Amino acid sequence: MKSKLSFLVLILLVVFQSVNAQKLAFRLGAKVGANATKIDGQRFEDGFGLSYHAGFFSEIDFGKKIGIQPELLWSQSSTRAASFSSIGTLPGILPMSDVRLNYLQIPVLLRYSPASVITLLAGPQFSILTNPNENLLQNGERAFTSGDFAMVLGTQINLKAFRIYGRYNIGLNNINDFTQTERWKQQQIQLGIGLKF
Repeated sequence: MKSKLSFLVLILLVVFQSVNAQKLAFRLGAKVGANATKIDGQRFEDGFGLSYHAGFFSEIDFGKKIGIQPELLWSQSSTRAASFSSIGTLPGILPMSDVRLNYLQIPVLLRYSPASVITLLAGPQFSILTNPNENLLQNGERAFTSGDFAMVLGTQINLKAFRIYGRYNIGLNNINDFTQTERWKQQQIQLGIGLKF
């Protein structure tokens, strides 16, 4: 995880260095929205669980059409562990447990604006788990890894100071820290609004 975070920092440094002589447009804002999250894995119920996210974003434009959008978000993933009867037993996992994972998400997105009213977004996202969700396992064991790495693809509508956005996050890491026999990966759809300061 540290190497992936270092990679993100390196990308930012290279981008800033390469455009050092150019005039940048810089904006800050806040955002809030809803999450629909699914954990792929036979130990979890199929379908998306609803939760929310909130945080801050910046828009750094290198020209009229291209830029980057770093963000800092508190985001919750919500799902449910399936019952023993539907999946068979796995020692240690409690039946029908609610799973709520709180993450500090750090996306660094490439911005492309074919028109002033619309922006296309794509890039990596590093997430740091802030709660271990110890209610999923007996004896308070850790079920999930301390972080996740994802790719983000989305679009944003720009209405003066307001932003309306939707994005899809696909987890690339196995977040299962309990057993190596199964791979757990997250998918998340985010919808929300933002306000540029």
